[in-house]
Amino acid sequence: MRNALKEIALPAFAIAAALGVFGLLVWFAGVSPVDVWVTLFKGAFGDWFSWQNTLQRAAPLMLTALCVAIPARAGLVIIGGEGAVVLGGLACAALPYAIPLPGNIVGTVAICIAGAVAGALWIMLAGWLRQYRGINETISSLLLAYIAIGIFKHLVEGALRDPASLNKPSTRSLPEGLGIGGIAGSDVHWGLVIGIVACVGLGLWLRVTASGFSVRVVGGNPRTAQLVGLPATRLILAACGVGGACAGVAGAVEVAAVHTNANASIIAGYGYAGILVSFIARHNPIAIIPVAILFGGFGAAGSLLQRRLGLPDASVLVLQGIAFVLILASEGLRMIDWKTLLKNRMPKAVQPKLTKEVA
Repeated sequence: MRNALKEIALPAFAIAAALGVFGLLVWFAGVSPVDVWVTLFKGAFGDWFSWQNTLQRAAPLMLTALCVAIPARAGLVIIGGEGAVVLGGLACAALPYAIPLPGNIVGTVAICIAGAVAGALWIMLAGWLRQYRGINETISSLLLAYIAIGIFKHLVEGALRDPASLNKPSTRSLPEGLGIGGIAGSDVHWGLVIGIVACVGLGLWLRVTASGFSVRVVGGNPRTAQLVGLPATRLILAACGVGGACAGVAGAVEVAAVHTNANASIIAGYGYAGILVSFIARHNPIAIIPVAILFGGFGAAGSLLQRRLGLPDASVLVLQGIAFVLILASEGLRMIDWKTLLKNRMPKAVQPKLTKEVA
């Protein structure tokens, strides 16, 4: 119970401290911090319209956070989920070019699978470079993200471009039957359900299955994994594939539910925001759900900060950056044994010296 409270307390304290520092910065800009905090809350959770906007933004954050969390459980730090997102969206939009698809749920599932496969292969490439070439996965995944964005722009502005898209290059729109609609007629699309199911399912997989336990052993103690004969390379590549598939589905959902085609709007930074969500959730797939909703709310409130208080729309990115720095700092605090530290710092009682009596 105490450990669970500690797991919750440090991230909550870091987010509260980030809001405090952000309030101090806007105070220097001549805006009341209280007004900023209230506006953030109203823009994120103030009414049903705000909730719809928040949940719509939370859906891809859940999936891109899994792209960080699952490889992290295998001991890898993958930060290139943005590349898997854009390639997943591109594969989703390109599949109808290649093969005819039925305009029903079968076709929708097919384009989501195409996005998942593209994302999985791209992140697995970073894992392969780490295992077989000794290249740091953090650097390689980040650089691969830029390569993926370059491939995306080249194809969307070239071979796959819709001739009718003049001002904003994009692929042809998906047929109406392949789109992902809203839940019960709302603006919240079914991608939210996909994200929640993925978080819960992968959380249970890591917790209750033998393969999930093996992944955690490889990430927690590679030496032990070798001693017991676990196939570490295979498990690491599998973890990268699962995480990349989640990010690829996020891109596919953005195309099928929001944009209806692949265009530059897909490159919205969801892959990078997913890094923050995963670290705050401590790479726990189930804990990703509330954290993604919180940061989806921050993103939804950005335009309200601009309209009501005159702050830049991108000011929420500053808040996210502060939160990320404080979360990393809290990880250092977590390792400190405060009881031992305080005990060593307390002044020790001075013991009287015993002297021999001189006869």
